[in-house]
Amino acid sequence: MKEKVLITGVAGFIGSNLAARLLKEGYAVVGIDNLSYGLLEQVPEGVQFHQIDIRSKDIYPVFKGIDYVFHLAAKTSITDCQSDPVDTADNNVVGTVNVLEAARLAGVQKVLYAETSAMYEGIDKFPTPETEVAPETFYAVSKLSTRFFAQSYYKFFGLPSVAFRYFNVYGPNQDCRRDVPPVMSAFAIRLLRGEPPIIYGDGTWRRDFIYVDDINDFHLICMKDKRADNRVFNLGRGESYSILEIYDIIADLIGKKIPPVFKPLIGSPAKLNLADISEAKSLGWVPKTNLKEGLRTMIESIKLAIAKGVVK
Repeated sequence: MKEKVLITGVAGFIGSNLAARLLKEGYAVVGIDNLSYGLLEQVPEGVQFHQIDIRSKDIYPVFKGIDYVFHLAAKTSITDCQSDPVDTADNNVVGTVNVLEAARLAGVQKVLYAETSAMYEGIDKFPTPETEVAPETFYAVSKLSTRFFAQSYYKFFGLPSVAFRYFNVYGPNQDCRRDVPPVMSAFAIRLLRGEPPIIYGDGTWRRDFIYVDDINDFHLICMKDKRADNRVFNLGRGESYSILEIYDIIADLIGKKIPPVFKPLIGSPAKLNLADISEAKSLGWVPKTNLKEGLRTMIESIKLAIAKGVVK
């Protein structure tokens, strides 16, 4: 009998890619999404899909018979979170506790959930290990709160969990509908349309980018490896690139060198983020996808999405 894995946020970027990978590996996959951010057309065929909000007790019956839970649903736009901290806490904290409770009641073996590298907003130690935490935005604070609840669910109920601090994940199905989309997909979309990309700030700030297939490799390791239980892991490549460097690579791959438009920086993001991935490597994981290879695949997926009308 197939093991059953439930994914919250299954219609989103990471969730849809993870669902496809799990189906390919032979798991039965159940998905939950309220479609506030995700797209129904991104949910892979074969997923048993439920359109429910994670804050609702209607999710409880869906957890029956589930072996593992990947909790990826969240309010993730830092701009949106800053404008409505109450809704941010409701989605990210209350929603996560409701997922943990549903998992506890159903006897789930393990919950694996998304934290964020935004935990390191106030840190100036690079590469940054998991022990250095200084959240500043409401989004980051909400995610740190989920860590304490997950720890308490293990302490009082024996429910193991694994936390992932994603750095800048990219790949097919990346969310392009935000007011300020992720930089890689935003560059690719505008260049493919023949429009100048937009760079917020001067483009010199640097980020650690990781391809979605690589983090899914680690997801599958942690699902089965008990050494991962009740630990938190950075997921990046341990390399950094400036936004201007990313623009140059994408423009070369597409073959359109349209000069970018520079706009004022939104908020005060850190000039650098860079993951210490020693903890993840200790479980035998190594990111395999180099930046150009990953970007080439992402660009082809965006071309297909534009042709289908998924990306306007």
